[in-house]
Amino acid sequence: MSPPPQLPEAKSRLVSDRASVWRAAYELALDDAVGALATVSRHRGSLPMARDAKLAVAAGGRRWGTVGGGCTEADVMEQALRVAGSGRPESVSHTLNADLAGDIGLSCGGTVELFLEPIDPTHEMAALYAAVADAIERRVPATVITALDWSDGPRKQAVIGDEVVSVGWDEPVWPADLPHPRMSLVDEERGLFVEPVERIPRVIIFGAGHVGVEIARVAAGAGFHVVVTDDRADFANPERVPWATEVIADDFRAVLERLVLDEDDYVLATTRGHSMDAYIVERTAGSSARYVGMLGSQRKRSVIWQALEQAGVPPQSLERVRVPIGEPIGADTPEEIAVSVVAELIRVRRTT
Repeated sequence: MSPPPQLPEAKSRLVSDRASVWRAAYELALDDAVGALATVSRHRGSLPMARDAKLAVAAGGRRWGTVGGGCTEADVMEQALRVAGSGRPESVSHTLNADLAGDIGLSCGGTVELFLEPIDPTHEMAALYAAVADAIERRVPATVITALDWSDGPRKQAVIGDEVVSVGWDEPVWPADLPHPRMSLVDEERGLFVEPVERIPRVIIFGAGHVGVEIARVAAGAGFHVVVTDDRADFANPERVPWATEVIADDFRAVLERLVLDEDDYVLATTRGHSMDAYIVERTAGSSARYVGMLGSQRKRSVIWQALEQAGVPPQSLERVRVPIGEPIGADTPEEIAVSVVAELIRVRRTT
């Protein structure tokens, strides 16, 4: 028998939270425990769960992740354990009636369909679960494909970059000429459940002062991959910012020289000096980052924008930079400012 696969330690609490379901599946598979996975495959209406919600459940009521909580989750856990006992996947549907929701004080109603599958207790499947957890932690997008019919045994495949980790299939399953879907789906024609695992959006915080540290804490809890950088080693260190996945103590200019920004990046200039904030905005305003923002007032913005325009930064690039940052909730303390800023990041992430 091949040795059990090894899964690296999580780099941060956030990443462990995001990958916890896959890590749990890995541990349960190695322990030969009874367990199952439940994944949202279709989401219609206003429901108290994310469209990519996922849950792992084990005998005895242990669970990792969530598919919304409450009665629905309790029912899903029971159904998932039944599927674990049967050894075969199953799709289930749950409806939250809008009228009932209104009667009990909820403002939601709709239908969610979930794909339930047993956790296969083999080293081969544990290796697949581990590979997906590791991909999440490394911010590498993946697509996980599962057969709807396990009559001939479990069949599952993870496409992670150029790597394919497969159980029960010898060749890539998803047709090469088809794009990988952005949302989970059940493909009845091909007999497949297809689940995209997008990489975690990244928040890069320049400045590890009181506000920057609090933003890091709240952003980590909200599901972002958090990078904190400061040119002072006593400010930028893992002990002071334990919630961050990466902490960089280096000159801001050096960090910006190395930094490659993509469309799932969120940049925040929260340094202790106007000139450095201005430089960060100058270097990132025209980038591919989804969000660029600077901590400060409208007056600070006017002064810096005038200087940046004179330095040749295109006005259209500056128009996209958010100053002040955060939702207008009257925030005053570092903790309140952090809540308002992360609320804005979430709004941009979910609605644009």
